[in-house]
Amino acid sequence: MENKHRKVKKLVYFKDEQGNPLKDTAVHVKQTDHEFLFGCGAFDFIPYVMKGEEEYRQLMESWLEIFNYGTLPFYWGNYENEEGKPNKDILMKTARYLQSRNVKVKGHPLCWHTACADWLMKYDNDTIMRKQLERIDREVTGFKGVIDMWDVINEVVIMPIFDKYDNAITRICKEKGRVALIKEVFAKAHECNPDAVLLLNDFNTSVNYEILIDGCLNAGVPISAIGIQSHQHQGYWGREKLEEVLDRFSSFGLPIHFTENTLISGDIMPEHIVDLNDWQVEEWPSTPEGEERQAREIEEMYRILFAHPLVEAITTWDYRDGAWLNAPSGYIRKDNSLKPSYRMLKKLVKEEWWTDMTVITDAEGRATVEAYKGDYILSAGDTEAVVRIKDAEDLVVNMLHEE
Repeated sequence: MENKHRKVKKLVYFKDEQGNPLKDTAVHVKQTDHEFLFGCGAFDFIPYVMKGEEEYRQLMESWLEIFNYGTLPFYWGNYENEEGKPNKDILMKTARYLQSRNVKVKGHPLCWHTACADWLMKYDNDTIMRKQLERIDREVTGFKGVIDMWDVINEVVIMPIFDKYDNAITRICKEKGRVALIKEVFAKAHECNPDAVLLLNDFNTSVNYEILIDGCLNAGVPISAIGIQSHQHQGYWGREKLEEVLDRFSSFGLPIHFTENTLISGDIMPEHIVDLNDWQVEEWPSTPEGEERQAREIEEMYRILFAHPLVEAITTWDYRDGAWLNAPSGYIRKDNSLKPSYRMLKKLVKEEWWTDMTVITDAEGRATVEAYKGDYILSAGDTEAVVRIKDAEDLVVNMLHEE
C-alpha cells in the first residue's frame, strides 16, 4: 500500500439509528480533511478579514481549496510596535476566521532576534528576558483554543552571533547561551498551554542545528516538533539533499515540520548571495519555463516528504508571487491567476492523496474501508455520520438521519 503510514485499513460496523446492522447497503465514504498538515502562509487573510476586499476574497477561496493549515505573523516589532499596544484583535479575528474554515493555525514566532521590538533596547537584559516571557504568556494564553501551535523560538543557531544590527534578543542569547534561552521560552510556552504543539525552527540544516537540538533534548526542553526552513531561492535542494536532511533529523525520533518552503518560477538568485534578504530587486518575473520547473520541483519535494513517516506538515511560505523579496515564489501569480504548481498540488492533495469511494456492507453491516487518515462524512441514503479515521481499530458507526 503506497504511503501506507498515511492510510488506514479498518473494519467498520455500520448501524442505523436503532442500532441495527445496516445490511447490504452502499455507503459513500467522502473525505473532508487530511490529518496531514498541508500548509501555507496565511498573511493575506488579514486584509480580507479586516477589510473584505474582493481581490483578497478570490485569493482566499482558492487558498482554501488546497490548504488546511495556515501560519500567521506574530513578529514582535510589528505585533507590538508601541509597548503595551499589541495588535491582538486583528490576528484574533483572522485566526478565528481560519478556524471557522477548518484551518489549523500556527503563530510565528514568539521569540526571534529579527523583526524584534525596538523599544526593548532601552531595558537591561534581565528586564528584556522578563518581558519576553510575559509576551509568551500573553500570546499563548490569550490565543489558547484558537492557536495551539507555535514556532516558539526562531533561528537560534545564528542568534547569538547575529551582527547585522543590535537587538534585544541577540543580547540575551549571548548572555544566557542558546540552550538556556530555549529552555526558558519553551518552559513558559508549555506552562501556558501544556497541550500546545511547540516548535524549534531554523533555516540552518547543518550539524550545528543537530547539536543544538541534542543539547535541548538533554536539557529537557519539551520540543514537540523540529521545524526546518527550506527557502530555495538559489535553486531546488534536490532529492539527494532532501533525503540526507530527513535522515539526519529523523535520528531524534521527533515529528518534522517543513515550516517555510519556497521554490521560485523565475530566474534563480545568484549563488554568491549569503543572506537571501540581501537580494533586493524591483522586478523578478515569473516565466513559463520557470513555472513548469517550479511545478516539477514542488511535486518531487512533496512526494518525498509525504512518503516520510516523521514528516507531519509542509508549509509553503508565499501563496502569491511577490510576497517576500518580490520573488516569483507563489502558487498564484500577482494577478491571482493559477500557476501550474497550484494545479499540480491540488491534484495531489485532493485527488491522488484523497479518499472518495463507495463500499457495500455485508449481511452484518460490515465493510472494509481503506482510506487516508483524516475526517470523513459517511452517507447512505438520507442518513450520515461524521467520523475521524486515524487508526486501524474496528469502528462502530451509527448512521443518523440528516436534520
